[in-house]
Amino acid sequence: MALTLDALQTLDTIVRKGSFAAAAAALGKVPSALTYTVRKLEGDLDVLLFDRRGPRAQLTPAGRELLDEGRRLLRSADDLERRVRSVAGGFEPELRIGVDALIDFDALTPVIRDFHRHRAPTRLIFSYEVLDGAWEALHEGRADLIIGAPYDAPDQALASTRFSLRPLGTVDFVFCVAPDHPLAKAEEPLSAQDLIAHRAVVLAGTSRLQTSRTAGLLSGQDTLTVATLAQKVAMQIAGLGTGWIPAPVAQTCLENGSLVAREIAEPRAPATLHYAWRRTDPGKALQWWLERLAIAQVRSRLIDYRRASGSPAARSSRRPSR
Repeated sequence: MALTLDALQTLDTIVRKGSFAAAAAALGKVPSALTYTVRKLEGDLDVLLFDRRGPRAQLTPAGRELLDEGRRLLRSADDLERRVRSVAGGFEPELRIGVDALIDFDALTPVIRDFHRHRAPTRLIFSYEVLDGAWEALHEGRADLIIGAPYDAPDQALASTRFSLRPLGTVDFVFCVAPDHPLAKAEEPLSAQDLIAHRAVVLAGTSRLQTSRTAGLLSGQDTLTVATLAQKVAMQIAGLGTGWIPAPVAQTCLENGSLVAREIAEPRAPATLHYAWRRTDPGKALQWWLERLAIAQVRSRLIDYRRASGSPAARSSRRPSR
């Protein structure tokens, strides 16, 4: 192979220092060694890298392209070297974190910022999970840590000795409809017969299994299935369906009148959420996250939806014109 990191480093140093002599001094070599490296590289590639017709050698277009791309390779090599050392020191190359739809992802931003502030080399990979999807991601190895896993985990997850779990918090739900929806004026408490006559907006579970569940849905009820909690709130504000919304998310919509709460004869029980991880020897990155999640204030913020600009409640606080 014609290209080597040493040759790219030589080319980069010559251009940065402005001359072969200055580059040789910086690299601790004699100028003739650099001249040999460059001429060999030109011969191997069958291109001219420097235009030597003037008093000072200038990069040719081919030389400039090689230098630009070569610098990317040098940075990648440095990054790879740093990561290899970090992995040897106990950091994982990557940490996959599944986050349930009931978690305010905006509240994770300061946690992520703190993680990177420590210059941890581990790449963070987040996935969005709904219902059994979080447990399935952990069970199948698609996630190393899940945040907001529902309390009623699949039997194989609860029975497994491969996982550890801790309580995250409890989320209450409010049954909401648009102010001009037929159920907004119906007599309370609303019965199952009242609800089943109207379309429900539901979140699609991210489980890949055919047995993926829904929550708060009556058998035989017409549904509008969406992918995210923000989409669910927006569809209910638009009057396209009814459904249960986490109380912290519903609060802003109820205050500004874009949604109204209705009393149901059979209210939905609060959801107790957990965070869970695979019970292997955790690397330093996973240990860091577990230490953060052990802090009560961090856990509470994840389900409080403090009206951050990107939260579902804030994004859906205005009722769209129809």
